[in-house]
Amino acid sequence: MSIGTGVVLFVIGAILAFAINVQVEWADLELIGYILMGAGAVVFVVGIVLLMRRRRTDSVTRTAVDPAAGERVTRRSTNADDSGTL
Repeated sequence: MSIGTGVVLFVIGAILAFAINVQVEWADLELIGYILMGAGAVVFVVGIVLLMRRRRTDSVTRTAVDPAAGERVTRRSTNADDSGTL
């Protein structure tokens, strides 16, 4: 979703910066266009980085016997990646 948002921001910024020749007293539309293009590029790059980052799930359970208290602790480790294998 962030990749699409970045593209939309970039396109709207390019339209404001290059295609619209309207002067308004309260805002510089060309500057706003450049700001939106920069924000769109940043959002696009962040979206790509988050997409490429590996998702990983770790679950750890430990087993041991405490000689003083007599408690038993179980240990088990599993790793899961994007493919869903353990």
